[in-house]
Amino acid sequence: MLRALVSPAFATALFPFVAALLYAFGALVLKRSSDLGVGLWRTTFVANLIVAALFSLLWLLGGPPVEKELLWQPGVIAMCLFVGQISQFLALEKGDVSVAVPVFGLKVILVAFLTPVLIGEAVGLKIWAAALLSVLGITFLNRKDAGAPPRNLLITFIAGGIGSVAFAIFDLLVQKWGPAWGAGRLLPCIFWINALLSFGLIFRFSAPLSAVPGKAWPWLLGGSALLGIQSITFVSTLAIFGKATTANIVYASRGLLSVVLVWMIGHWFKNAEQHLAPAVLRWRMAGALMMMSAIVLVVV
Repeated sequence: MLRALVSPAFATALFPFVAALLYAFGALVLKRSSDLGVGLWRTTFVANLIVAALFSLLWLLGGPPVEKELLWQPGVIAMCLFVGQISQFLALEKGDVSVAVPVFGLKVILVAFLTPVLIGEAVGLKIWAAALLSVLGITFLNRKDAGAPPRNLLITFIAGGIGSVAFAIFDLLVQKWGPAWGAGRLLPCIFWINALLSFGLIFRFSAPLSAVPGKAWPWLLGGSALLGIQSITFVSTLAIFGKATTANIVYASRGLLSVVLVWMIGHWFKNAEQHLAPAVLRWRMAGALMMMSAIVLVVV
């Protein structure tokens, strides 16, 4: 029904941008919960359970009957999601954010590269240019002050690269198998499986969930809910409209939006990143310009 009301070109520009904005807000909220002592693995576990619960609502939309012989498809996609999460969290835990996040940005290029292989669709020169600008923009947006050399550079590149490949395949398989399943059937199955896999993260907890400070719970639950809503918005766009490369380029604006929100309202969340050196701000302005140029190339 939604596909009949909204053109794919408009949808793959609007919905990923809305998802990026929600992600930027959610990241600020979850960052605050992390500062209050929740920790990376407990945050991931709680967020995955809440996201799965929110995706369950899509089941109410209905869809074709689930064919048991095709249940391996959401299983494969869920494994890509889980591997992507673990790999990227490992990169963040062992390395520096300013190195890890640009490596994550390679997902945009990987989606463009793998689209002809997995989907059979050609990717035009304009989309390739936008993807390259997007990756450069992400790199510039994550520049920091000169100081100590990056930590664990090799493991950051390997883990971040594996995560980027896994997430790129996740996006393309959702696009590939989504139309036959229907978003109301495929997506809940994927995130239910991911939630089950997340119970393996309990062994990584620094302390049980009962030890999470009471004042951290509103931030943790609120940020997880925002993360779930943005996931529904973005992943449903892939399942219904396809165009994974275009959607990812627009969605990459979350890096730009995160910088803007930190600068404008970061103090609401006790975030000190707005007090940056002028050189860092210049790099981030250059990155913002590249991100906007990439989006314009895609939309116009």
